[in-house]
Amino acid sequence: MSEQFPVYDVLVAGGGNAAMCAALSAREQGATVVVAECAPPHMRAGNSRHARNFRCMHASPTSVLTDAYTEEEYFKDLLEVTRGQTDQELARLAIRSSSECFAWMTRHGVRFQRSLAGTLHLGRTNAFFLGGGKALVNTYYAIAEELGVRVLYNAEVTALGMNGGRFKSATVSVDGSTVEIRAKAFVAAAGGFEANIEWLSEAWGDAAENFIIRGTPYNRGSVLRLLLDQGAQQVGDPSQCHAIAVDARAPKFDGGIVTRLDTLPLGIVVNQCGQRFYDEGEDLWPKRYAIWGRLIAQQPDQIAYSIVDSKTAGLVMPSAFPALEARSIHELADLLKLPADVLSVTVDQFNRSVVEGSFDHTRLDNCHTRGVSPEKTHWALKLDTPPFFGYPLRPGITFTYLGLKVNRGGQVILKDGKAAPNVFAAGEIMAGNILGRGYLAGIGMTIGTVFGRIAGQGAVRAIQ
Repeated sequence: MSEQFPVYDVLVAGGGNAAMCAALSAREQGATVVVAECAPPHMRAGNSRHARNFRCMHASPTSVLTDAYTEEEYFKDLLEVTRGQTDQELARLAIRSSSECFAWMTRHGVRFQRSLAGTLHLGRTNAFFLGGGKALVNTYYAIAEELGVRVLYNAEVTALGMNGGRFKSATVSVDGSTVEIRAKAFVAAAGGFEANIEWLSEAWGDAAENFIIRGTPYNRGSVLRLLLDQGAQQVGDPSQCHAIAVDARAPKFDGGIVTRLDTLPLGIVVNQCGQRFYDEGEDLWPKRYAIWGRLIAQQPDQIAYSIVDSKTAGLVMPSAFPALEARSIHELADLLKLPADVLSVTVDQFNRSVVEGSFDHTRLDNCHTRGVSPEKTHWALKLDTPPFFGYPLRPGITFTYLGLKVNRGGQVILKDGKAAPNVFAAGEIMAGNILGRGYLAGIGMTIGTVFGRIAGQGAVRAIQ
């Protein structure tokens, strides 16, 4: 590519929700903006392509959310899943700003569907995008084009020109040709490093080879690594991530939301030894589904199995891959290649421990176990009604939490504690400030939207 690029006001690295929120926010304040998206057009937008909703604070019912979801309840939910490992100032900023984001998104053409009921338990807390994340980002891209935002595809940032924490230019490989793009401010919104198996292995060892990357294969952490090498201060634990249970038959990369299995709370989960290892009914699914990737990663060969019977098999969304079905636990064990005698004992012990109550998969019910380890706190039903169904599970990594430390203005903090004057971050690349561990359904899109807007606005202020 022989083209000479002008000096832009803002260069945004990344092409997902956070990046486009930053680009739109900067452009609407009069800045010239260029977006470097490392994926080709049909794969643009990173993990946002697979998103479905964002978690939204609201004081009263809305057209798409029921009841109310207050700041304090939202914050309490976040503290619970992170076990207090969060920057409380930034967390509260994200929560408070989420209520404003809904109106902003609607003004920018994003459409939402009516609240959902059932096992997701999200009708009060999460607004679902009509058409999913792909419709959302397509809407943003269309508006960006109308406003004159330039988007470069197949554009990987390979080097950063910085001096004393101040951004000057970026070296970008565009369709295989190397170009220099100069800009007055830089927004890093290029995601985590979950698709970089070598980097994952630094934290997880050989176990990382068995991880499934449910999101984009383009999030390899290139921009994150470049900024860390340039003196940016890191935040978060490299082994912490948004990791769920996905079907072990899913593709290695980019399987998306359909590879997730929601059967886990309704039956038992065993490892390859045929033994249970965690409370399947500990809490509502949106607060616990993202712990299961890590739990499975800690099991032998990073594999586990969800087992349900016909009483609950139809209570969750259909899986992308058909269940293995059998008329007996012994037969199911053979299909799953599990030790049949051990699995039979596991199921018998579980069944004997079940304390019957009023089963209700839409709330925290009183069906639990007594006298088995681990106990099951809710939704405990005997596995006694054939046919029985089994699903193989692997850890499915969505995004990593090691990232860039930022302040409430979205500015990247340097190792000396000072804020980089014209470098900002948004989305997964800085989510570790708020998500020290655990995950709360929909909060990733909330962080991306809130800090995308903050970063875009901050970049404009920096050049003024």
